[in-house]
Amino acid sequence: MAPAPPPAASFSPAEVQRRLAAGACWVRCGVRLYDLTGFVRHHPGGEQLLRARAGQDVSADLDGPPHRHSDNARRWLEQYYVGDLQGDPQGSVENGAVTSASTQKTDPAMEPKLKAVDWDKDLVDWQKPLLWQVGHLGEKYDEWVHQPVTRPIRLFHSDLVEALSKTVWYSVPIIWVPLMLYLSWSYYRTLAQGNVRLFTSFTTEYSVAMPESTFPGLFMLGLLLWSLVEYLIHRFLFHMKPPNDSYYLIMLHFIMHGQHHKAPFDESRLVFPPVPASLVIAFFYVFLRLILPEAVGGTVFAGGLLGYVIYDMMHYYLHFGSPHKGSYLYNLKAHHVKHHFAHQQSGFGISTKFWDHFFHTLILEEPHPKIQ
Repeated sequence: MAPAPPPAASFSPAEVQRRLAAGACWVRCGVRLYDLTGFVRHHPGGEQLLRARAGQDVSADLDGPPHRHSDNARRWLEQYYVGDLQGDPQGSVENGAVTSASTQKTDPAMEPKLKAVDWDKDLVDWQKPLLWQVGHLGEKYDEWVHQPVTRPIRLFHSDLVEALSKTVWYSVPIIWVPLMLYLSWSYYRTLAQGNVRLFTSFTTEYSVAMPESTFPGLFMLGLLLWSLVEYLIHRFLFHMKPPNDSYYLIMLHFIMHGQHHKAPFDESRLVFPPVPASLVIAFFYVFLRLILPEAVGGTVFAGGLLGYVIYDMMHYYLHFGSPHKGSYLYNLKAHHVKHHFAHQQSGFGISTKFWDHFFHTLILEEPHPKIQ
């Protein structure tokens, strides 16, 4: 039998006031208190909204229009629960002051929602590796995997395999930038020899010479192609919906991308680990070598490899960086936050929103945003 949960902590209105004055971002839903301080530090899109709600009852925000994410938002909010407001349940804390809440009574019908199934504890055992459990979730998997948690996750029983599935962010530039520079230098020298021609496998009469002056264009083509590959993989592979009755496809989805949506703040899983990344990179290298002359395909590959490094570094920064408000990266971060917490089937671009514009999957601005 599982041990009984510890009793909820109790905070007086004065204690909540002190925490708000110290810069904490606490909100309440009824008498339940939630500490969102850590969340707002990493989300410029949500910080302004949540700071404006600090100390207030957010029930109306969760239940008001557009309704479509209310249940998801409530389950997401529960992971930040810290305790109950002490004293008269009709009292509240707003803007750092204790005020009467007779006009803010919450709908009793909403309270049972807060005691609904705990998607994290009741569907999986967090003390065991998750990869072997998620396949059994079936039709519940898609909803469960999009209920984010702030804890790290373990995928494998083996300590070695588990270690290979994680990495620090700086491993990406350390490993792949030297390779990109070496390939660029090597293939530029090959192009400079003046004997590289395109289309020789189809015709010798109309083949096209590829001098060293084509190197920048080929390199930039690789960068552009990577941005498209990034979008297509994220949209059609990472966000495929595995069949409910397919244990192995659910596991495959979880290990490819579901784990990231379940634990978006697990920094050891925000960039591709070197071992699996090397397999994917090798595939693209061989593919380009097969369809293009060595120097041409290698130069395009080098540009794409730089695009991959930029993508992985930018993805990490969008989760843990603090870009200046109004900047390009600030807008990208707000866009990515919406993708994680409200619009998982749109906003697939990471390093650029260009392909979201092109394929009409851009996340549109909502005129009256709510906490979601």
